[in-house]
Amino acid sequence: MKKIKIKVNGKPKLIKENLKLSFLIKNLKIPLKKVAIELNEEIVDKKRLNKILLKKNDKIEIVHFIGGG
Repeated sequence: MKKIKIKVNGKPKLIKENLKLSFLIKNLKIPLKKVAIELNEEIVDKKRLNKILLKKNDKIEIVHFIGGG
């Protein structure tokens, strides 16, 4: 199967072609309730994660929410 290169939080990562963003997030064991996900500098609606296919050179930023005061 063909692999493509993307960036996750600034680090290069090789993934299978036609991988859904939801599968990547699940694979990275990221708790969806505590993060915001950005794809190519645009915030992603979490309801659409299962519909987004990752493409070569996509840039994903995953930002964790931190509580405090």
